[in-house]
This record gives sequence, C-alpha cells and structure tokens, in this order.
Amino acid sequence: MSLYRLADDLPDLHEPVLLASFDGWVDAAEAASDAVEQVAADGTVIATFDADAIFDYRSRRPVLDVVDGRLADMRWPDLSVRHVVVGGRDVLVFTGAEPDLRWQELASDVAELAGRLGVAQWISLGAVPGAVSHTMPVPVMATESQDGLLGPDDTAGPEGLLRVPSAALSAFEMAVIASGIPSVGFFAQVPPYASIGYAAASVALLHRLGRHLAVDLDLHQLVVEERDQRQRYDEAVAGDPMLRATVERLQSAAGEIESEQIPTGDELAREIERFLRRQSGQGDPEP
Repeated sequence: MSLYRLADDLPDLHEPVLLASFDGWVDAAEAASDAVEQVAADGTVIATFDADAIFDYRSRRPVLDVVDGRLADMRWPDLSVRHVVVGGRDVLVFTGAEPDLRWQELASDVAELAGRLGVAQWISLGAVPGAVSHTMPVPVMATESQDGLLGPDDTAGPEGLLRVPSAALSAFEMAVIASGIPSVGFFAQVPPYASIGYAAASVALLHRLGRHLAVDLDLHQLVVEERDQRQRYDEAVAGDPMLRATVERLQSAAGEIESEQIPTGDELAREIERFLRRQSGQGDPEP
C-alpha cells in the first residue's frame, strides 16, 4: 500500500518540475525550506503522505495549543506536494518535515508518484553549514544527474569525494534518478553562527532556481528580511569580541578567492562534521 494519497481532482500538468526541500538536515538556518515556502505559498495540495507511518512523534512532537486551560489545537508534522504555476510553468513543490521512518519505501513511492505526475525534472534545494561569513556573497553548490542539465553559469561541485550523513531529500532524489527522471540540485552555504535565520541564502537559492527555470520569482519579502538580518548580525559582531574574531577568521580564510568558489569535498565535509559536533554537544575543536 502506498504511503501517499493523491487528490481527487488533479490539475492538467504540462511537463512539471518537482521542487523538493525538507526541514531538518540539509536545511541550515532553515534557508532552503524558507525559499521553497516562498514559491509554494499559494499552492494547492495535490498529494499527502501518511504521517503516522513516516514520523516518530517522540522525536518530532506535534505542537499543542492550550488556551485558557483548554486543549485547543494540535498541529502535526506533515509532508505534501503542492501545485503552483510560476511564469507559466507547472511546479510541484514537495516540502514539509523530513521523515523519520521508512525512507527506502518512501523513496520508491516518491519515484512512482513523480512518474504518475509526469515530472520532467527533479530539483533539490538545500542549505549546508560552510566556512563563510554574513559579510560575504553566498556560495551555492550545484549538482546534476547527467551532463548538460545545468546552465553555463552553474558548475557541478564540489570537487573530489564528499562523504557526509545523508538526508531523506537525497535518498528520494536518487530513487527518482533511477526511475529515469533527470535531477539538479542547488545548495547554499550558511555561516556557522546563523542562529536567527539566513534569508541571504534563501535569496541566493531562488536566484539560481529562477535562472534555471527561466522565470521571475518574487523575492521582495526575503530581500527585506535579508537586510534586517544583515543589520542584526553586524550589531552582534560589533558587540561580541568572540563572534567578531570568528567572522574575521572566516574572512581571512576566504582571502582573495572569487565569491562563487566551491569548496572541495574534504573542506565541506570537515565543516559539516563541525556542525554535527555542535548539534550533538561534543564541542567544536579548533581547525
């Protein structure tokens, strides 16, 4: 039995692309999920997934509202596909909470669903911790399942082997590729101290997405948020000697490199390992 359910009334789709991003891993500072939500804000849900089968509610608990001593509302984690039309193109936005369980079964179902909906291309959006500061342009890595899918301004990378803990996003993408659907991915790098969000990365991802799809995306709200966050980060750096030293070290390491330089696999893996140590409370050893 499939873990997804299609809506009764499906839109007439013409070579849709499927844009995917989940919260959790590969969503540093929620930059990718914020970007995707901007695209899907007015979308119509056309597919849902069995939450009881794919989420561990003890690790991802529903949110309970208690109003005046009464249980008022319960919001459960969910995963869905929404349909939007952007610049005349059909876009299916696959987003929500990263599943905890049954990844391989889900991956098979996602590939089947993509085939049923006639998906022409899968596009992953993600954000990963990087050795960058908020004072630098946002580097964006690109991936492609075969040569020729990316435009001339996007180079697949990073170079060398990158071995890191996988996200459900990647497991699903690989299943879709195996089914014969081509895929690309765009992954922004986020400063290690981006604790209040990082709209700059969301903007960078949507710039790449718009260019790839040859459509104009509304970035106004995110650009305003980016400016506000930049000011707050500047103020935090000015008032915190340790944070200022961190930013200076990141800028120094960047040196004179071009803003779009992609790190090697080893360099990015080391930065992700530092991020995971901090998440698990093991500390962040000196580089």
